[in-house]
Amino acid sequence: MKISTSHVVASRRETQGTGASRRLRRSGKVPGIVYGGTNQPVSIEMDHNPILLALKVEAFHSSILSLELDGKSEQVLLRDFQMHPFKAQVLHVDFQRVDANSKLHTRVPLHFIGQESSPAVKLEGAIVSHVLNDLEVSCLPKDLPEFLEVDLSNLTVAHPVHVSDIKLPSGVTLVAHGQDNPVVATATKAGGAASSDDAAAQDGAEKPA
Repeated sequence: MKISTSHVVASRRETQGTGASRRLRRSGKVPGIVYGGTNQPVSIEMDHNPILLALKVEAFHSSILSLELDGKSEQVLLRDFQMHPFKAQVLHVDFQRVDANSKLHTRVPLHFIGQESSPAVKLEGAIVSHVLNDLEVSCLPKDLPEFLEVDLSNLTVAHPVHVSDIKLPSGVTLVAHGQDNPVVATATKAGGAASSDDAAAQDGAEKPA
């Protein structure tokens, strides 16, 4: 069996239950499931070590993967996985089928650039904090980016970077969850002076009800 950061080859898992999964793991396999779309969920098994290595690669979590099962390939997304509490052991992996013609919702990691050249760092000697590390997006599978780039070159202590400052690829929209324009990154001076948004929030919290 073979697993890479874009291609997964798995076998159909015939046995079910806790005991069967335990025996599977002892033999160096990982139990998993493929669900979604018009087909029924299918229990699968994969070699453990390759999937453990793949999970350490960021793109494996946010890219469309090709799953080969029973000689047929289909597009899937990694939706969930469980790890052992203290050992480097993958316990279970969930994949969701992807329809090329239907929009999907998934989280995409943020990559920050321009931090060292920003006024916050060069002129104000501030410490930059990444408030968000990923964002949920909606798009067709063909438009799914591996990551979103966040340009911090204009970041100052007084002006944090918001979600609206991120340039989205064509066909990609953000999924809002209660906040119209959340902060993505802030800058705080060594003495403790934060951005204007942070200061305003703190002042509001200190006012009596």
